[in-house]
Amino acid sequence: MFSLSIVGVLLALVSGLGQSVFWWSVLWGCVLMYLVSMGLWYSSTGLAGCWSDFLVIDNFSFSLMSLTILVSGLSMLASVRDVQKMGNKPIEFVFGILVLTMVLVFCFSVSSLLNFYIMFEFSLIPILLIILGWGYQPERLQAGKYMLLYTVSASLPLLILIIVILVKDGSVFWGWKFLSIKWGWLVTFCASLAFLVKLPIYGFHLWLPKAHVEAPVAGSMILAGVLLKLGGYGLIRIFYTLSLFSTLAVSIIFCLGLGGGIIASMVCFAQNDVKALVAYSSVGHMSLVLGGIYSNTEWGWLGCLLMMVAHGLCSSGMFFLASETYKCYGTRSLFLVKGGLVLIPGVALCWFLMCAINMAAPPSLNLWGELMLGISVLSYSTVFALLTGVMTFLSGLYSWYLYSVTQHGQCPLWMRGVVVIEEYSSYLISFLLVFLLSVAGLTLMLFL
Repeated sequence: MFSLSIVGVLLALVSGLGQSVFWWSVLWGCVLMYLVSMGLWYSSTGLAGCWSDFLVIDNFSFSLMSLTILVSGLSMLASVRDVQKMGNKPIEFVFGILVLTMVLVFCFSVSSLLNFYIMFEFSLIPILLIILGWGYQPERLQAGKYMLLYTVSASLPLLILIIVILVKDGSVFWGWKFLSIKWGWLVTFCASLAFLVKLPIYGFHLWLPKAHVEAPVAGSMILAGVLLKLGGYGLIRIFYTLSLFSTLAVSIIFCLGLGGGIIASMVCFAQNDVKALVAYSSVGHMSLVLGGIYSNTEWGWLGCLLMMVAHGLCSSGMFFLASETYKCYGTRSLFLVKGGLVLIPGVALCWFLMCAINMAAPPSLNLWGELMLGISVLSYSTVFALLTGVMTFLSGLYSWYLYSVTQHGQCPLWMRGVVVIEEYSSYLISFLLVFLLSVAGLTLMLFL
């Protein structure tokens, strides 16, 4: 499956250190991986996708595989200057990104629940090494410990459930209906806890802001753009397989998710770090994804997919812009980052576009995702309509707050008189993400 991509990786490893051929070979390997996934998609039969003993390629798998490859390639492009200037083992860094990309592609395409669990856990190792090896501050050790403890401990009940299913039914493939066990609140808890931590919902989120603040720009982009989507993808697959949508535990988790999303959106206004604010905004958006999954409607699942893809692109762009702002000011504190419109007007334009898309401004893909998720949550229960409306309002409010605080006002004293040379890579990555989100939104507007 990945013979072409392996050739691209080998070309990258044998190229000269710090030279342009090295980085173009890396990006070429990502392009080849994307072409392989495209070939698998178009060789599938119909909208139901291609199912085999090892792989499953359908709408969800293909979309998230493409998102993984795109975000990983952009994250390496965003890290070129940092790794070259630091001289901090660039080959090991790129190799870690490529390994993480391949693991995530396999995670989104395997047809066995046991294989998915193995890849789900194995994805922790590369991102942990990236945070520990190329993070910014000594606190990255604590951030890595939080992420490891939260994710591994929450996934142990899922492992027990998989073993029980394997013993009783002899198979753990997606799409099978396992009826030999009487499903109840305990099974719902075991099946969902690992994915709720990965999503995450409020209450299981404490590892996320710490990991984002301490991770390098590539780690933040992949963590927000792809790794969080493992939670939504796993919930869709396992809840369809186990038919757990009508249980009381699901309704309780539904309430906790939407209520926690409102709390996380309000916590955004109390943050003084740009990365922490964007991380908490991810908690709010993923709460809407949780509502779409538990609504048990085709409209909700499609809205969940659109929201995950849109959030993956938008949050990656916002973390990249936070990194560019840090390089200019030397800090990410909202009390000190002021006057971006005067100092870095090009990056300020990118901030405006990303914040507008984050608040679901038309014609972005985020708008369609939030509309579909709002309708699906409303169809589940009218009680949740108010919660969804408040969460959407707060999303627009903290996006406007982030832009106005960082781009308006007077520049700090130490930045006055400084001429900042803006890099064209900032425009390239940001406008590419904006273009993808806008084109996808316009396409939906024309065909829906």
